[in-house]
Amino acid sequence: MIGKALWFLVFLVGTSVHAQLLPPARRDGFVYPPGRKIDPNTILIEAYIDPVCSDCRDAWEPLKLAIDHYGSRVALVLHLIPLPFHDNAFVVSRALHIVNTLNANATFNLLEGIFKHQALFYNSQTQLMTRPAVVDKLVKLGTVTLGSSYHSPLKSGFSNSNSDLATRVSFKRFQRSIRDTNLLREWVRASRCWFSYRF
Repeated sequence: MIGKALWFLVFLVGTSVHAQLLPPARRDGFVYPPGRKIDPNTILIEAYIDPVCSDCRDAWEPLKLAIDHYGSRVALVLHLIPLPFHDNAFVVSRALHIVNTLNANATFNLLEGIFKHQALFYNSQTQLMTRPAVVDKLVKLGTVTLGSSYHSPLKSGFSNSNSDLATRVSFKRFQRSIRDTNLLREWVRASRCWFSYRF
């Protein structure tokens, strides 16, 4: 009996060790302002946005103004969450990851261009379009917003599996943390009563 329990314990420990994933080599998300160094004295705000969501578009400008107002004491890490009920959110998020690998400063210019022309990517506007047609529309918007030098890298970036992986990892980070809250650098499990509170 003890032998069976010992073998079961060895099996359990062995499989759990092999199932663990390595932590990411670098912080996920886009740091605003680009190039800002995040040290222990910096107040870090992490925001999760869907680039095709009108509420996220409306919240972006006040959030950016607040970060700019407080200067070097505050940094923002922007995480993309391509929500499934926005058909083109994943493609748009992927374009932002492609541009970020080329030039981190251009990422936020493209984000603002997408917010400005967000209606082009709504479900009702693209319901009769194929995915490649939506990608072409996005590449054209990126070229107009960032310049003609971004046309070829954006177009080829959609056939590169690295941009697909980066977008999926970013989305999975959101899925994992949706029920947790980071409060003063301590992870707190969300409670159902938080969501039923009435103001």
